Amino acid sequence: MSAETLNRTAEEAREDVIGWRRHLHEHPELSFEEEKTAQFVYDTLESFGNLELSRPTKTSVVARLIGSKAGKTLAIRADMDALPIQEENTFEFASKNPGVMHACGHDGHTAMLLGTAKVLSGMKDQIQGEIRFLFQHAEELYPGGAQEMVNAGVMDGVDMVIGCHLWSPIEIGKVGVAYGPMMAAPDTFWITIKGKGGHAALPQQTIDSIAIGAQVVTNIQHIVARNTDPLDNLVVSITQFNGGSAHNIMPGSVEMCGTVRSFDAKLRAAVPQLMERIVKGITEAHGAEYVFKYENGYRPVINNNEVTRIIEATVIEVFGKEALDLMKPNMGGEDFSAFQQKAPGAYFYIGAGNPDKGIIHPHHHALFTIDEDALEIGVKMFLNAAFKLLA
Repeated sequence: MSAETLNRTAEEAREDVIGWRRHLHEHPELSFEEEKTAQFVYDTLESFGNLELSRPTKTSVVARLIGSKAGKTLAIRADMDALPIQEENTFEFASKNPGVMHACGHDGHTAMLLGTAKVLSGMKDQIQGEIRFLFQHAEELYPGGAQEMVNAGVMDGVDMVIGCHLWSPIEIGKVGVAYGPMMAAPDTFWITIKGKGGHAALPQQTIDSIAIGAQVVTNIQHIVARNTDPLDNLVVSITQFNGGSAHNIMPGSVEMCGTVRSFDAKLRAAVPQLMERIVKGITEAHGAEYVFKYENGYRPVINNNEVTRIIEATVIEVFGKEALDLMKPNMGGEDFSAFQQKAPGAYFYIGAGNPDKGIIHPHHHALFTIDEDALEIGVKMFLNAAFKLLA
């Protein structure tokens, strides 16, 4: 199938894709609650024909397109969930669900994959092998929907898997590609420092949990600065620090939490031990106690070189070399990695930012939106990459 033909069909599907994206944006649902979203996706897919549909979990959908010729099986994934954010955009299709918003582009991901499925469902006779469309729930909330779908068998028999993310930090017209490590493992930790409360005017009668906690915050920075190789990719961030109730009361305890981001498995395993050693030493030195809890998040997204090479070739062939953005890894997290445990895969970015249109806000922001021209680019990438990979 020629790129020219595939691109023309993507252009013909453009208005449908934009309409689906706007419908989904107007009716967002949180992770593990995507019941109406999943039903909308199911009903839309059913209208295309030539697809075998299933519901592997309560709020996910899988469509199988089995070609007329034997061959490999390619899975293409899109996530569907929204975030607990009150939208501040004022366009007509802004969220109608108070406190819930598509602030990360998942509405566009779902619409692009629907457009891809619509086009390919009409090309059954030209497809060699199988294309499996994975509409995933709950990417935003650990333990995530990807692993649930894998456990339900959606990757059984799959040879390759691809997915993409609309990405506002990249300008419209660019496609971001990364070889090897692309997104980090996002782990979470919680620390409670238990001191002894009392009157702020009599600090000698207390064990100051705030002062001890402040030392913990400062010293944890040494994990990155002094305990690990400067060439390793590692982030350790404390993002919450809570304690105290009045200006003249020493609190009995403080609580903090944060995130650790890494790629290397050995480094990932070492960090919680380093953290607890620091917390233990500081609290013991001041006569306090502590509670330390650490929870692993998603695995890192590690792109397969061969699949990524085909994604790169697709960008150059369809959009020209100037559209290619060979990216460094970033420390965000994504449960697409669960699919990569079952088959070699590649994840890539579709540029969706456009300062000329005022589309400048970051992901997870109340004014986030995308340049809808990116949707057509995403469909073209999926269509062309699918035929290349199956060949």
